[in-house]
Parts: sequence; C-alpha cells; structure tokens
Amino acid sequence: MTDRTAPQTSLSSHSVFDEWPLPLRALFDGTLAGADGRFTASLYAADSARRVRTALPSAGELLAPDVRTLAFAFWPSSRTAQAVAASGRATLAFVFDEAFHQVQLDVRRVPLDDVPLAYFVGTIESGEMQRVGYARLTSGIAFELTGAHEARAVLARWREQLEWLKRAASAAA
Repeated sequence: MTDRTAPQTSLSSHSVFDEWPLPLRALFDGTLAGADGRFTASLYAADSARRVRTALPSAGELLAPDVRTLAFAFWPSSRTAQAVAASGRATLAFVFDEAFHQVQLDVRRVPLDDVPLAYFVGTIESGEMQRVGYARLTSGIAFELTGAHEARAVLARWREQLEWLKRAASAAA
C-alpha cells in the first residue's frame, strides 16, 4: 500500500493511499459487522452534460473484495448509475474514524443475470484522508434505520445485495 502522509501539524493531517487501509477494508468487507445503518457515503459521477449525479450508498451496499477494489450497485434507471456507466469514473466520499475520506475510482459495469440492479466494480486510482487537530469530524450524511421490522428487512436486503456484489467482483476479476 502506498501511503504518503503530509507532515503533521497541530492543525491538520492528510494522507494519500492507493489501497484500502485496513480499517476501511474492514468497513466494506461484506460482513455487516456492527452495521447499525448509520454509515452513509456519497458517490458522485458526472454525466455527459458535466452535471454531478449523487447516490448515497450505505455499508451494506459497498464491498471491498480486495485491497484496490470497490463493488457497488444502483438501480439501472438512476441518473448516477447512468453517469457512472457512461463516464467509467466515480468519487466516493465519506466520514470515518473522525476523518474525511475521498476515493477516486476507475469503474466498469459488470452484467449479472437475474439481479435487479446495475453492478459496478471500481479500482482505486487515489484516495485521501483528511483530519484536523482543532475539531473532531463525527459524521457525514447518516441514516437511522426505523423500527425493528424495517431494520431486519433492510439488513436482509443488504445481505442479499452483498452476495450479488461478491458475484460482480468475481465476474470482474
């Protein structure tokens, strides 16, 4: 893993990576360990008119099958899925461990039979982690799963989707 950390000052720190650092790989390992539904990322892609399209995937919708890869899926008709498919590029941004993370991905669509979503597998081009010493970044966009029945249904859907993401990642390899 390449990790180039900027000189640490009392005000901020910055590091660059081209492989998932271990804590991030564990976050996207497909186990949903400790999944409470509160983690959400923003995935951005520019469409042909250069408008930015955004989706908000959760931990149950992202899979890092190896140190340089991220698999994810969206409804095929969504503007974000169409922008990712057309451009082959996406940016994933999220808050984790009191830091802001931004990951640039080179992406390709992976066709899967008998699944309702458009599956993508991306390779990390570069990632950045930024932290400031004068404040703790505690969250970004966050969802809270409502009700025990709804939470169980969401977790069951995420487990099924993670299996499909594993299939997509295997098909892309």
